[in-house]
Amino acid sequence: QVQLVGSGGGLVQAGGSLRLSCAPSGRTVSTYAMGWFRQAPGKEREFVAAISSGGSITNYAGSVRGRFTISRDNGENTVYLQMNSLKPEDTAVYYCAAGRNTMAVKDAPDYWGQGTQVTVSS
Repeated sequence: QVQLVGSGGGLVQAGGSLRLSCAPSGRTVSTYAMGWFRQAPGKEREFVAAISSGGSITNYAGSVRGRFTISRDNGENTVYLQMNSLKPEDTAVYYCAAGRNTMAVKDAPDYWGQGTQVTVSS
């Protein structure tokens, strides 16, 4: 079992930046592909970004490509989501997830973290 702990959310003005972090509790995630998802009020959870276990493959939703960057530091056992040029429509609860590969983590993650709230004011 992998327990993921997401952090770094907060309130930011439109155009600003935030960096989310996701770290496991008690187990390494270096062999897992990792991803980020988000869920806005009244909407379904949606895929944001994924990264392979080694970090060489990344995948982004079209709505965030060019603004968000997913990365990982396997030495620190942490995955990051750098969010730049934030828009009010990016407001959501953000969740990290782990899966066997980038396709699996996008379609059917094995593990979920608890959410962290991101609020972008206009």
